[in-house]
Amino acid sequence: MRWTKTTLSPSLHFSVLLFITITMLVANLFNMYGVIPILDKIEHLLSGVILVYVGLLVLHKIIQRQGITDLPPRISIWFSLFFSIAMAACWEIYEFTVDHLFGLVSQNGSLTDTMWDIICGTIGAVCTVIYLNIKAKKNPQSIL
Repeated sequence: MRWTKTTLSPSLHFSVLLFITITMLVANLFNMYGVIPILDKIEHLLSGVILVYVGLLVLHKIIQRQGITDLPPRISIWFSLFFSIAMAACWEIYEFTVDHLFGLVSQNGSLTDTMWDIICGTIGAVCTVIYLNIKAKKNPQSIL
């Protein structure tokens, strides 16, 4: 954040802190993956939310650098949705690659696990985009 001189929106900041708490504290420190079988899916759902806000942040930076003053909110919403889904797929490609290179099992050797992870990320993104669309109808400038 210092390097890019970027401030996070309260929504993104809260989402990231919640995600870190769940993944690092609950899942890893207390080893809750065995206790809560859907914990991985919850993490992917939340990552979909986070990535929508990251997509908005990226688009906002592009808009600032290009000097664009009039961008319809729907373009921002669609961009953030597609950004989130694409990043969920990129994460799964990363997991697949690391598993095969280092003999790990983060994907449980399963295409089904990979697809459910992408689906959960997409559901989180779609829910967030629906919220942002409602928010944009009330105040079009509120999402950027």
